[in-house]
Amino acid sequence: MLKNKKILLGITGGIAAYKAVDLASKLTKSGAEVRTIMTAHACEFVSPLTFKSITHQPVITKMFNAEADIQHISLADWADILVIAPATANIIGKTTFGIADDLLSTTIMATKAPVLFIPAMNIHMYENPIVQENITKLTKFGYFFMEPEFGFLACGYEGKGRYPKNEEIIFNIITYLDYKKDLKNKNILVTAGANIEDIDPMRFITNHSSGKMGLALARAAHIRGANVKLIYSSITDEVPEYLNSVKAISAQDMYRAILKDYPNYDITFMMAAVADYTPADPSRQKIKKSADLNLELKRTKDILKELGEKKVKGQILVGFAAESENIKENALQKLTKKNLNYICANNLKVSGKDDTEIIVLSNSIETKISGDKFYAAHQILNAILGLAKK
Repeated sequence: MLKNKKILLGITGGIAAYKAVDLASKLTKSGAEVRTIMTAHACEFVSPLTFKSITHQPVITKMFNAEADIQHISLADWADILVIAPATANIIGKTTFGIADDLLSTTIMATKAPVLFIPAMNIHMYENPIVQENITKLTKFGYFFMEPEFGFLACGYEGKGRYPKNEEIIFNIITYLDYKKDLKNKNILVTAGANIEDIDPMRFITNHSSGKMGLALARAAHIRGANVKLIYSSITDEVPEYLNSVKAISAQDMYRAILKDYPNYDITFMMAAVADYTPADPSRQKIKKSADLNLELKRTKDILKELGEKKVKGQILVGFAAESENIKENALQKLTKKNLNYICANNLKVSGKDDTEIIVLSNSIETKISGDKFYAAHQILNAILGLAKK
């Protein structure tokens, strides 16, 4: 998704500058063309040669170069997106008040491309009301921000201010290349993952769902500005810190968590592989293997059907159907039987893989989507909400 994209990195003088080296590397490996502007203070933390070696592109550190173009204009025009990582309180403040006194701040003023700030600083600096007000102002002006993570900081404090994971920064970059905060004021509930049903304290039954598609959809909706809640069972990927999430391991746990929150959400995506069956009488002690195990199963609650019955006017309910045959036909039956607005159907052959093939169906639309699951998540949102790229 980043192949041939022109990404301009702005590195400012924070200790997290060294982490931006890995970001530059990942972006370059993804096929993007990466150019770098470093402030004078950034050069105190990381050598420009490091970024040049990683990106195979010149690194610009000075405002004036007699042999070059007017660089703050040429770079501003060149970039598809400008990413400030890390973004110090200083660069955020200068941008807020239109101060352009070096190459990076001047390029920010000159570019028409999306600008994404990655704040990373001491917790007290980040929580300072001046910094927070500056972030609020810039957000209103159309600049994008990622929230820092909570954790141990280089200054010795523990709290919110840590540079986020580069993988999550890349998800934000991918999103803001094509979308704005177009899901503001949307309350979206997403379920993901495979339920685990205990046989005894050691053994359980489950299914092959990885939870990747549900997680990708929750991530995409959040980055585009929605108020997202993720209810998840067993998933193969780490849930990002910034997502409002609740773990619900069994089908019964998921039933309780979903029914509690369902009335509060405009759109519900039921993408979890909810267990259809659970052991009728799970053992409290480990079952010894001296004898054959005869397992009696009972049906779990049909959560999707109950949600369809409780759905009120204006709510959108989206189901998910993983099928091995007659994919479209089986999905349409489920759409009607469960009183859904939409259903996303896929072939079980792509289960657990990073790429997917999905058909989004309703009584009026049929949209085929294929590719990376994060890309597919954006396309599902577009199809259901009638949105398009900016």
